[in-house]
Amino acid sequence: MLRIITQGNDRLGAAVSEGGLFIEMVREARVYFPAADLHLICGRDAAERIVGWDYGEADAIEKILTEFRLLVAPRGGQYRPPEHIAHAVQSLDLSCWDECSSTEVRRGGIDLVPEGIKGMVSRIYW
Repeated sequence: MLRIITQGNDRLGAAVSEGGLFIEMVREARVYFPAADLHLICGRDAAERIVGWDYGEADAIEKILTEFRLLVAPRGGQYRPPEHIAHAVQSLDLSCWDECSSTEVRRGGIDLVPEGIKGMVSRIYW
């Protein structure tokens, strides 16, 4: 879906990742944007999972967050990062946006989906 939405924009299209973990996505993006200051956007719930994940090393999240920063949307409440990583996490103020979740789209908000992928989303959810 991201490839369709970004079609015609080589810089954005190149940033579509095949990786699954945030760190894999960041490292893949580095190939195309070696000097970029990378920020990944996620919701509060995802930030809690990313920060709380057991990466196998006690200080793994600190090392990971040297490669990118998290921009965290208040999904179900504000995220308050632990003090030792607060420098790498920024809250997003989305008060000017209406909240829209994938659940809302599945409940009939297909007009919230970009035109180029409406058919694909409809086939997936309905």
